[in-house]
Amino acid sequence: MAFTPKNIDHVVVCVSDLDRALKFYCDVLGCTEERRVERIGLIQLRAGASMIDLQLVKPAPEDSEFSGPTKNMDHFALRIEPFDPKTLLSHLADHGIDAGEVVQRYGAEGDGPSVYIDDPDGNTIELKGPAGG
Repeated sequence: MAFTPKNIDHVVVCVSDLDRALKFYCDVLGCTEERRVERIGLIQLRAGASMIDLQLVKPAPEDSEFSGPTKNMDHFALRIEPFDPKTLLSHLADHGIDAGEVVQRYGAEGDGPSVYIDDPDGNTIELKGPAGG
């Protein structure tokens, strides 16, 4: 095996009203606001050692032909060790998984390397390395 899962780094939840969601996650669940990325409508909340990111999305128009469930989860991030890009990408390719580019992204531990992949049902998973890596 090329890596071992350590923990869930963060979850990104799509919401239609940031103020309402922020009130629920902070007042009801006890999370604390850590960081905002205004340009993409994102609020990152601390939930213990992990994070819950609230991402603003606009619902489909009422006259839309879209009939399926609305999307409320963008992706989840799985913190892995070790994070060796060459070995990781090779491992994923060996399993027929087309991985995205390894880039630095902010997570529960700070900025660190990560790569996005999709599971067989199209759910996006971010494989996250250590901060500063």
